[in-house]
Amino acid sequence: MAFFRAFSALSKPPTYSKNIQKTGKSDNLINNTCKQMAQGSSICQDHAVNFLPEYHNSTDDFYVEYVQKIKKFKNILSKNIEDPLEGLNMVNLILRLGIEYHYQEEIEAILQRHYAIFSAHEGQGGDHDLHEVALGFRLLRQEGYHVSADVFNKFKNKEGKFKLELAEDITGLMELYEASQVNIEDEHILDEAKDFSRHFLEAKVKHLDHQRARLIVNTLEHPYHKSLPRFLAKGFLDDFEGTEDWIKHLQDLAKMDFKMVQSIHQQEILQIFKWWKGLGLAKELKFARNQPLKWYMWTAACLTDPSWSDQRIELTKPISLVYVIDDMFDVYGTLDELTLFTNAVNQWELAATEQLPDPLKMCFVALYDITNEISYKVYNRSGWDPIDSLKKAWARLCNAFLLEAKWFASGNLPKAEEYLKNAHVSTGLHVVLVHMFFLLGEGISKETVDLLDNNPSMISSIATILRLWDDLGSAQDENQNGHDGSYIECYRKEHQGCSVEGAQSHVIQMISNAWNCLNKNCLTPNPFPASFIKASLNAARMVPLMYSYDDKHCLPSLEKHMKSLIFEKCSL
Repeated sequence: MAFFRAFSALSKPPTYSKNIQKTGKSDNLINNTCKQMAQGSSICQDHAVNFLPEYHNSTDDFYVEYVQKIKKFKNILSKNIEDPLEGLNMVNLILRLGIEYHYQEEIEAILQRHYAIFSAHEGQGGDHDLHEVALGFRLLRQEGYHVSADVFNKFKNKEGKFKLELAEDITGLMELYEASQVNIEDEHILDEAKDFSRHFLEAKVKHLDHQRARLIVNTLEHPYHKSLPRFLAKGFLDDFEGTEDWIKHLQDLAKMDFKMVQSIHQQEILQIFKWWKGLGLAKELKFARNQPLKWYMWTAACLTDPSWSDQRIELTKPISLVYVIDDMFDVYGTLDELTLFTNAVNQWELAATEQLPDPLKMCFVALYDITNEISYKVYNRSGWDPIDSLKKAWARLCNAFLLEAKWFASGNLPKAEEYLKNAHVSTGLHVVLVHMFFLLGEGISKETVDLLDNNPSMISSIATILRLWDDLGSAQDENQNGHDGSYIECYRKEHQGCSVEGAQSHVIQMISNAWNCLNKNCLTPNPFPASFIKASLNAARMVPLMYSYDDKHCLPSLEKHMKSLIFEKCSL
């Protein structure tokens, strides 16, 4: 089967091999897969992928119309660049629909113009209303602009409190709540904005019709900055209100784009399953999780640009190994065997595996081969050989896994701070983002590589969010029977008399603080390229979906979004 050719670096729509045709059989297979999933199969279980993706080549009517709509809205966007509010509304909708990769230049032009207006008013908001100020502030912050939160002082009274008349401005309150999510450390005004807007929005929900109430609930539960737009795009299409012609045009384009990108994801999943089956680990390592679809969802969430197909496929490979090696340390290997395995990874020598049992030896060989293959591909693309960084990252991960195994084998829990410091590595987040950085291939230099190797605060903040979210849940991870402790357990041992609820409240505040740190580390100037920063942010946004287990040890929210993104059709 010929592989599709992805979007070019210039964000042109995809073209496909002409020998791939859409068939009725393809439709039936996709529908059957959706039906099976709707009947209760879980992403936490093995999946046999039995669909064939839909394709569109450069001559069919759907594809031609798709290209025309992209170009038409580019013209609409360029013409509205002079209207500040209209431009911001357009950018906001484009981002929420997950189609910004078509309009990067236009978005940047609109935001640069708004930043100039913002600067001209010395960050005081001018004569704009709450909605416009909050929307502009959030969009600028999200794109890395270092704008001051003092812009919201104009909405306070003489006592330093937000004016009560703002409580009647529902649209403004919703955008104020959204803006509060891009808070950085010590921005108390945004903390106040969050509490103020949430209080009055929750009060309003009880007195509104179902449609408007649902919009408010969605805002409170899924604020844009901490959500994955592509996962929520279909629901947003249904809820968005507007009468302007450009809104209808953009909605139609988003539906077509969703269909095209869905086809890309389906093709990638076929390749992932073929690779995973060929690797043979699922057959030989019965103790390990066998969930390639779940692992792929990490990459689909983080690397949203359709042109990054190769990167998504390649990144799924080290992610799968993080899960497998984690299970090996957690539920299979003895302490002596795990020590030998860790030594082999540190030495990075196949000969060092001679004393290992076959399953661990097989795991190391897979790790060795996959890492070398990725390094070779990165070198061919960028001219930079990442093998030293990748080897160091894997060694640090296994060292962290081994330290945890020793802690819990001895029965002596570490102090909470020591546990969390080790968790910055043992989450696997660092090793995955190191691979992602090199696979994206942008901004590679000695400075950025040295920074990356030392687990910078941007990455450790995401690892903190991941570890604490995981530990906050009470459900055991997918019926894994190993014991690797939790921050809450360590914290309560260290703080005698602290209740579970008290420890949980402490953890929730720590997660909020980690987000503030992450937001700060994403502002300019920044040593890392925008592509890596945004993909890393998406990893943080993915955490609640990956670690919100139900009583059946499954991930209902993740399954819902996975079905929407990959399997369910979007009506045109």
